[in-house]
Amino acid sequence: MLLGSAVAGYAWTLRAQRRQLERLLDAADAKLERLQRQFERFVPSDLVERLTDVGDELKPARRYVTILFADLRGFTALCDRLDPAVTVDILNGYFGHMIEAITQHHGHVTELVGDGLLALFGALQPNPWQARDAVLSALAMRSALARYNQTLLARQLPELRFGIGIHAGEVIAGIIGTGALSKFSVTGDPINVASRVEGLTSAMQVDLLITEVIRDRLGDDFDLAPMPATLVKGKAAPIRTWTVRADAVR
Repeated sequence: MLLGSAVAGYAWTLRAQRRQLERLLDAADAKLERLQRQFERFVPSDLVERLTDVGDELKPARRYVTILFADLRGFTALCDRLDPAVTVDILNGYFGHMIEAITQHHGHVTELVGDGLLALFGALQPNPWQARDAVLSALAMRSALARYNQTLLARQLPELRFGIGIHAGEVIAGIIGTGALSKFSVTGDPINVASRVEGLTSAMQVDLLITEVIRDRLGDDFDLAPMPATLVKGKAAPIRTWTVRADAVR
C-alpha cells in the first residue's frame, strides 16, 4: 500500500515537472520568434534563417553576385525644403516600396545609406538567374515608384526620381565589422563599378543602366538600348552600358 502511494506520488511529480518544462519551452519558442521578427527589421529574413540554422557559420567566401545600386535624384535639396518628419515619412514609404519589389525577385537589401540602397542577388545562395532577377527587380521598382509618386502628388508632395545601376562580378562576402556594428556585407571592385554606373544615369538622362556582363546574361527577353561607352573613375577603359526600356516578353 505504501509502495503504491509512493509510486503514484512520484508519477504525479514527473507529470507536473513535464508540464512545467513544456510551458518553459513554449515561452522560449515565443521569445525566440519575437526576437527573430525584430531581427528581420534590420537584416534580410533569409540571412536570419541561415544565422539561426545550427551549424551554418556563414563563412567568408568569394561569390559571384549581381549588384543593384539605386539612388534618389535631388533628394538632398528636397530635404532642405521639407519638414523633417515629412522627409522621413516620404523616405520610409519609398524604401518600403523598393524593398518589396526587390525581395519579390529574390534579392535582398544590404545597405540603406541616406536616400540610396544597395541590393544583392545570389549572395546568400547560388542563383543562376540572378542577372534576370536583378533587372526584373529594377523594372518592378520603376513601376512601384510611379505608383508611389501618385500617392505623393495626392498629398501635394513632390515626385521622386531615381537612378539604378546594375553590374555583376566576384566579391568577398561575409559578416564584416566588429561587435554590434558587424553585418553581412560584400566588398570588391564590382561594387564600385555598380555605383559608378548608377552615377551615369543622371548624365545619360535614363533611370536604369546595366553593364555588358548583365546584358550577356539576359538573352532577348528585354528591350535594351545601347548607350555611349563612358570612362568612369577607377577604370582605364570606357564602360559599355545599356538602358532597359521594358521586359520584352510581357
